[in-house]
Amino acid sequence: MTACAIQPEAAPGGEAPRAACTITADGAYAARLALDGDCWFPERWTLDGPEPYAVPLPGNQPEEPGTEVQPMGDGRVLIRRVTEGRHVFSLLYPTGPGTGEVLIGSVECPDEDTRLGLLPPAPGGARAYALAVGRRSSTLWLVAGGAFGPERVTEVPGRCSGGAWLDHAGRMLALDREVGGRTKTIVVDLERGGEVSPFLQIADGSDDRLLLADPDSGLLLIRSDAPSPGEGRLGWGVLGSTLPARFPECLRVPNCTVTPFAIQPGRVLVPESCAVALRVDGPVGSWVAVWRPDRRQVHHLPAPEGWLTGAGLWTADGVLRLPYATAEVPCGVAGVTVPTPDPVPSAVASADPVPGSVASTDPVPSAVASADPVPGSVASTDPVPSAVASTDPVGGNGSSVAAQDGSSATAPEEHPAEPVVARPVPLQEAPLGRLVTK
Repeated sequence: MTACAIQPEAAPGGEAPRAACTITADGAYAARLALDGDCWFPERWTLDGPEPYAVPLPGNQPEEPGTEVQPMGDGRVLIRRVTEGRHVFSLLYPTGPGTGEVLIGSVECPDEDTRLGLLPPAPGGARAYALAVGRRSSTLWLVAGGAFGPERVTEVPGRCSGGAWLDHAGRMLALDREVGGRTKTIVVDLERGGEVSPFLQIADGSDDRLLLADPDSGLLLIRSDAPSPGEGRLGWGVLGSTLPARFPECLRVPNCTVTPFAIQPGRVLVPESCAVALRVDGPVGSWVAVWRPDRRQVHHLPAPEGWLTGAGLWTADGVLRLPYATAEVPCGVAGVTVPTPDPVPSAVASADPVPGSVASTDPVPSAVASADPVPGSVASTDPVPSAVASTDPVGGNGSSVAAQDGSSATAPEEHPAEPVVARPVPLQEAPLGRLVTK
């Protein structure tokens, strides 16, 4: 047995709320809590077939809204329920007209202030992990895939959040740890008894978080207030590179939170060419944007109607697949293909402005790129909310969106400036190389 309170509705660290559904690392399955009238029930989606389809997995009684579900690699669904202060884990699977359930075990949290939540699906899909965050320390649990139910992996001083896998083996787990009022990313080596090493530190007084990582290319998406104190800036770096991290102006959307949720896989040795899907949360809703590190452009796209907000995955050939559910299409996936512009010259692409530089004052066109659905699905053609698109520019350095006539509007390029310098923080004896940040 083990311990904790209730999963928060929003992600820790001031990030956007978590996705409405969770997808396995290989993109084969997804799981979510679906609503039937006033009753919540788990639902598994199969995504790797000719067409997506959903399988309901209702239990003997409706689920609570805060219940967590996560798909496993074999098609079963892990569920976390809170019962009398215990976090109970089970595996669900379809059995003809009914739902089979295998009880794994439970975790208890003696301190009522402790929060426990599932971490992103591990590569391979055979194991699942949860993080119990207490007042002064965080405990990592293996909650599925162990030999004897939930197993305590390690306890880490400080309050941890986030969670990103750095390799395909499911060995290296990055967590954002808050100690002394500052947040830095650490890495936990699961094959060395949960050994902890520093991973990301841009400045002594900055808050630095790892949001997303791609094991193929080594591309890392980070958020830090080092370039602009008091403002968390979205940036990127490459695992093992000697170049510092970059914070493009085009990723700054006024009055909005921009959160990466998917990186194009299979781009070994060319991280700058990986397409990155971004969730944009603004005062009038959420939509999708797409960006590549070697371009000074952000394409803003309409989310399909019924998008399971924050969920999606890339195919290796550059198609963004967004799951959605409507009354007419209860299980659909919209395929979005974004035009690939000519690459920005490397001398320009590698130079980002220093903190305090001024973005272009050209307004953002109130237009969007089209979203082409896969067979049987329907993508929305509504534009990005005009209240947001017409306020301030997305940013300088060639930020762009697709215009209504299909063209692309690009802001003038700023003069290259010397980037912010940060010191290297090696992965201590980890087989993943070195990350140099700035």
